[in-house]
Amino acid sequence: MFRDLLLKDRSIRRYKQDHKVSKETLLELVDMGRLSSSGGNRQPLKYMLSWEGERNALVFKHIGLAGPPKDGERPSAYIIILMDTQLGGYGGSGVDHGIAAHSILLGATEMGLGGCMIGMVNRKGLQQALKIPERYEILLVISIGKPDEKFVLVDVEEKDTVNTRGWWDEQGMRYVPKRKMADIIVE
Repeated sequence: MFRDLLLKDRSIRRYKQDHKVSKETLLELVDMGRLSSSGGNRQPLKYMLSWEGERNALVFKHIGLAGPPKDGERPSAYIIILMDTQLGGYGGSGVDHGIAAHSILLGATEMGLGGCMIGMVNRKGLQQALKIPERYEILLVISIGKPDEKFVLVDVEEKDTVNTRGWWDEQGMRYVPKRKMADIIVE
């Protein structure tokens, strides 16, 4: 069951923009991030939510998506992961936001939604646009919505440079390259 969930969880770049994601759904997803492991159990993460048109447009203006979606294919919501600098920093590992983000995305997949971790963020611009207090550092933005793309995983040879976005065929199928198991184990 967990493997099936992992196979469905991809970085979604095209959404059914008219499919609304409620604040309640976002709160359920953030709860999955909240319950995730935290380095030293410091729990320095905070979350800002966006699920309405005007605010979504502000967020979208300050992020960079590989293979940017056209109008009508944009995410319906965003979760912005913040670090509260007054709670002791990253907690020794600096990976809390990645752990929380993946928990959130697996939860979204389980709900029939999808998302993408976005690190390409104009942090200063987004902080100003959303009036985020200085004590919070923007770590990641997660896009959330109803996927409007189909994909298939394909093996790539070890020597190949991985196209991180994959590629789309004429029918809109997205191909997501993955290295073979034999090529990633070092003996």
